[in-house]
Amino acid sequence: MRYDFSSKVERKGTGSFKWNEMYVKKPDVSPETVPLSVADMELMNPPEIIMGLQSFLDSAVLGYTGMTPAYKKAVFGWMKRWHNWEPDESWIVTSPGVVPAFFNAVRAFTEPGDGAILMPPVYYPFLGAIEKNGRLAVENPLRLEDGTYTIDFEDLEEKARDPKNKLLLFCSPHNPVGRVWNREELRRVSEICLANHVFVVSDEIHSDLLLPGVHHTVFASLSKEAAQNCIVCTAPSKTFNLAGLQTSNIFIPNEERRREFCGEFAKTAVGGVGILGLKACEIAYTECDDWLRQLRKLLLENHELVKSFMAENLPQIHVFPLEGTYLQWMDFRGLGMDYRHLESFMQQKAEWFLDEGYVFGKEGRGFERLNLACPTSVLQDALERLKRALKP
Repeated sequence: MRYDFSSKVERKGTGSFKWNEMYVKKPDVSPETVPLSVADMELMNPPEIIMGLQSFLDSAVLGYTGMTPAYKKAVFGWMKRWHNWEPDESWIVTSPGVVPAFFNAVRAFTEPGDGAILMPPVYYPFLGAIEKNGRLAVENPLRLEDGTYTIDFEDLEEKARDPKNKLLLFCSPHNPVGRVWNREELRRVSEICLANHVFVVSDEIHSDLLLPGVHHTVFASLSKEAAQNCIVCTAPSKTFNLAGLQTSNIFIPNEERRREFCGEFAKTAVGGVGILGLKACEIAYTECDDWLRQLRKLLLENHELVKSFMAENLPQIHVFPLEGTYLQWMDFRGLGMDYRHLESFMQQKAEWFLDEGYVFGKEGRGFERLNLACPTSVLQDALERLKRALKP
């Protein structure tokens, strides 16, 4: 079946966060402008999910509902099929999103005043999860050398040696820089954390969204020891554009840690997910493999379009290689603008509503994160609009 990835989706007035934010920032924005910021797609959901939910609603009773055998079978089948990993059925815990999961993990596995390590520029809710819970954010910035981001293992080891630093919030694949860490990189992270009693929260929400030739390794699959020293956070939300259904699948192999995690959720009466989210996840993981394969092709085409367009028309803007996620990281510092001036220029003149690099940490100042999960025609229009705005 050939899926529709070319139709423009109209989301004005639907409550979409990023569309609402665009109109707040520029009420008179051109009607053809599409915001390419927040990581949800400007694409229709897989039709199998929509039709499947419609059929389900014909006979469903929408009462309190937990994990069903069909849901579990779908989740474990997906992990084996796409990631060659077979977790134990007892390891899974649900959460109304990966963000609530790692906020909960910070509370469950650390005490106020403890340190939690993160690798900026990185997904900004990591910092919120640490600071809003009264913990200390300990930065282990990524290295940027020759246009490639790598982990600073020497610095990570130094930070991990401090007994006050109890947790690593780890983004794998990395948002926003688009790296998919290879097995050797993951092994070194695991060894450092094991040696220094630092527990790993591995956010793997983008792990299904890979470009050709790239392989994702589930952190818990590295070794038995690694599995006992981590939780793995996954969800169908990024892969199938289901963020509004607030469903995620959290794997916690360590029984004591799993009990602590669930106990912390119990303090806030949070942890369960809705019946439609569970059903949508089941449908996505059993009927939408072909949709994902075609989506991956679109993401590659859109990445190549941005790369070639910038090289030909705006070479002062550096487009980073993309291995995973649908988020394109770009360096705009060659334009010579202060990062605040850049933000104003992008929104008010170019009508580019992206995620500004500085929100991912000071290391992101002068950078931009572009959402590639949109029709190619929408992306082409945006690129032409930027070109016009930068004309002398």
